[in-house]
Amino acid sequence: MIRKIPVSAIMTQSVICLEKEDNLEDAEYLFKIHHIRHIPIVNSKSIIGMLSKTDLQRIGLWNDSEDEKDSSMNALVRSNKTIEEVMTKKLTCVSSSTSVKKVAEIFAKEEFHALPIVDNNILIGIVTTTDLINFLLKQF
Repeated sequence: MIRKIPVSAIMTQSVICLEKEDNLEDAEYLFKIHHIRHIPIVNSKSIIGMLSKTDLQRIGLWNDSEDEKDSSMNALVRSNKTIEEVMTKKLTCVSSSTSVKKVAEIFAKEEFHALPIVDNNILIGIVTTTDLINFLLKQF
């Protein structure tokens, strides 16, 4: 039955991560080149936070401009903030055996669009609202 399918069937396993010591310019670069919107922040293989493209936009650190003057101005602003200051620290995580239905319920109730998948305190994947929508579209 479709509602019992585990989230491991739709999650992204090759997760692009950063550590809290990395800088926001690295995050912006990864968001742009990989066309992603969420980056788990890890300490070793344990997740300690989540950084989203929206987090950078919210505090005025996202730069869509190719203008070098704008880029250097944003770099100056970014140098005053750290990933640890900007990332979300209170996370909701699910295990790889959590059902897709339960993940959909969490997304419907909460205001975030990505869930880390954690087994035995180790980040093993990520699932996003886009992953869920693509899965549901395949069912039609």
